[in-house]
Amino acid sequence: METAVYASQLGPHDGGSLINEIHQVDEMHKKKHLTIKERLLLLDGVFPMDEAVLEALPKGSTFRSVEHFGTSAWTITGRIIADDADGDEQSYFLKVAFEDHGMTMLRGEYESSKIVYDVANDFLPRPYGFGKYKVQNPPTYFYLSEFVDMDVTTAPDPAEFTKRLSQLHKLSKSPTGKFGFAVQTCDGQVAHTVDWESSWAVFYRKLLLGVCERDLETNGPWPEMELATKQVAEVVIPRLLGRLQENGEKLKPCIIHGDLWEGNMGINMETGDSILFDVGSYFAHNEMELGHWRCEFSSVFRAKVYTRHYLRNFPAAEPASEFDDRNRLYSLKGAINYAAGHPGSMLRKTAYNNMCYLCEKYAPIEGIDKYDPRIDPSITGARITPHLADGLL
Repeated sequence: METAVYASQLGPHDGGSLINEIHQVDEMHKKKHLTIKERLLLLDGVFPMDEAVLEALPKGSTFRSVEHFGTSAWTITGRIIADDADGDEQSYFLKVAFEDHGMTMLRGEYESSKIVYDVANDFLPRPYGFGKYKVQNPPTYFYLSEFVDMDVTTAPDPAEFTKRLSQLHKLSKSPTGKFGFAVQTCDGQVAHTVDWESSWAVFYRKLLLGVCERDLETNGPWPEMELATKQVAEVVIPRLLGRLQENGEKLKPCIIHGDLWEGNMGINMETGDSILFDVGSYFAHNEMELGHWRCEFSSVFRAKVYTRHYLRNFPAAEPASEFDDRNRLYSLKGAINYAAGHPGSMLRKTAYNNMCYLCEKYAPIEGIDKYDPRIDPSITGARITPHLADGLL
């Protein structure tokens, strides 16, 4: 594998000196972390490559070039051009992230992608590798996958997309027979709590409380929401989710995308089929996947036609009459997760309002507000443009 082209591609800086320069600026600014936007400004158009990435390319590859491709709120993304062992040009997609969180995020995506690809190899770009840059400062990590040319602006056909999604859920098999995942994964920049659990209610309780804790760190105390969170965790979750496994009832742990909204899927331009990316998976109740579709950041999948088609392929768990309440409960994780990554987001208030609804119906308690349908996006249709404030769209 040739590496000389790599050095020339980077121009006057090599990968090591450029990343060391970023580290020096980190120290100068005395910031614990730089945002991706800040790192992009410091890179000034140069893509941060490293020999470790070249070693992860398929055997016999000859590196040709790398360029920035696409945008991401939490990683730097690029496209690699290389010749394969037969001399044919191939493209690869590269993600780069920094420090311990970058390691957790990209390792989680790699391990998630391997599971999803093994179940449905036409529903996700082929994963090639995860690793750490040889340059030491700042600690830098990468995820390498197949490059798939996608249309990310066209809404997928509801019947086609939900059939493929439901098949992924149905065909997957938890290696332990439990809910969870082998390594920590992420939804955006927030890490999931994914310790293996036999009880789905216990697993979801821990998952939700994990993102609620992160939200408090980001957005500060809110006594009424904290009280509602406690009531949901201690009473509502056992009531709604405990029933799914009571009296010996079986609930299949299914691999889910983990952050599924229209911004994390596209249409394969070569085949015309829908395709996923940016996975942060774990084995869950399959309906958990649909919780994101209720949130303000999901505009396309909020259309009820997607849920209707999905349920034709994978019917709601019993009691089916409580499907919408479970969906509201599952949406809490997505909304609070988003708020934890975006200080001041309106989704925090949405999540609290949904908690109030669930508490009123299943576990009334004094000290919290009354549910207000006027600020419920599932009624009003309110939506946001995700990551707009990050300046990446």
